[in-house]
Amino acid sequence: MKSFSDSYKAAGVDVTAGYKSVELMKEHVKRTTIPGVVSGIGGFGGLFQPELTGMKEPVLVSGTDGVGTKLVLAMLLDKHDTIGIDCVAMCVNDVVCCGAKPLFFLDYIACGKNFPEKIAEIVKGVAEGCVRSGCALIGGETAEHPGVMPEEEYDLAGFTVGLVDKDKIIDGSKMQAGDVILGVASSGVHSNGFSLVRKVFGLTKEKLETYYEELGRTLGEALLEPTRLYVKPVLAAIEAADVKAISHITGGGFYENIPRMMKDGLTAKINRAAVPVLPIFDLIAKTGEIPERDMFNTFNMGVGLCMAVSPETADAAIRALHVAGEKAFVLGEVVEGDEGVVLC
Repeated sequence: MKSFSDSYKAAGVDVTAGYKSVELMKEHVKRTTIPGVVSGIGGFGGLFQPELTGMKEPVLVSGTDGVGTKLVLAMLLDKHDTIGIDCVAMCVNDVVCCGAKPLFFLDYIACGKNFPEKIAEIVKGVAEGCVRSGCALIGGETAEHPGVMPEEEYDLAGFTVGLVDKDKIIDGSKMQAGDVILGVASSGVHSNGFSLVRKVFGLTKEKLETYYEELGRTLGEALLEPTRLYVKPVLAAIEAADVKAISHITGGGFYENIPRMMKDGLTAKINRAAVPVLPIFDLIAKTGEIPERDMFNTFNMGVGLCMAVSPETADAAIRALHVAGEKAFVLGEVVEGDEGVVLC
């Protein structure tokens, strides 16, 4: 007998919609299958068998995050096929900062009402993010919250686990004055600072559909641009160069995130002129009359990731990143001091 409850449906939860969602998302999940996947979706746990050959002391590295209020834009525009990429990126980009390769990913979607086609679109984006990062989507959860969330609304979060050999962990301990700070370009606002973005623009569907010459597209298209996935490029750079520390530039911008990778007694001296500020950030600053200090303390400003490398291998790191499809450049240098980061 198939599972079905008229009483539960009357209370706002349609279990059959959940089953349909799973069926619709299976084709997307299948794309993420990599060696090590033991189980398919639908069980009580996602099974993964990591390849440990050649590793002396394997260490698991975990990361979890959500998409934040960027979801409001996706809901206003009824466009849900890329927001999952953001969710994956916010997790795997953190994990790779330790030098770890993400192995698998799980997502969690809470919604006011389960619309199977919408849920499948969200998971389509999650799967795409996993494919681009080389990890497997091995499970997740979709939960209806009637009476807690409006029917059209949802929230999205994710969780990833990566693996790195203990003696290859990147933690900044080998950093020294004279090391080069490299920047890797972002695609836009990524998934941070959207509470300020919404305040600045007073976002409505009409506003999001407004075309801006300086952006070359609508405001909504620019703001929904997915977060870049840095896993494969960063792992390539680690193979090619002496990478000593990595920072994912997320909420808090330069001033919060770059100091997180710095060793005590050392400071990242950033050349302000080297920062490739994207048009979307100029528009935000101008429209909201936001001071530059606040912009750099909220947004990535065009730099989605930073890494400290030895000066002898900086060119090799840049080449590896370019070959992997990323725009990389010298952003500054490591100097003595306790400021964490200074822009000059």
